[in-house]
Amino acid sequence: MSEICQICGLVKELCVCETIAKESQKILVYLEKKKFNKFYTIVEGIDKKEIDLKELAKKLKSELACGGTIKDGKIELQGEHRQKAKRILIGHGFAPSSVEIR
Repeated sequence: MSEICQICGLVKELCVCETIAKESQKILVYLEKKKFNKFYTIVEGIDKKEIDLKELAKKLKSELACGGTIKDGKIELQGEHRQKAKRILIGHGFAPSSVEIR
């Protein structure tokens, strides 16, 4: 027997909760200068209750070939990857109008 989603009540294979959550997010991608004049690309505004930040960070780091971490609900990626990160987020189902670069 398949598992049932607690939020929408559908079978896990048919669950659309994450898709709906991706469309309703307001994501901000910006650059931050840290120690030793190193740049970090910060992705914030993703609701960690609805979307798995750990899995999303893993995908971003893999596709951008960089290191990174999750701190205080933000994904920090080593290097300057604002445009690429936006393209990857859109490719993973986030609405283009909801991803803003600053």
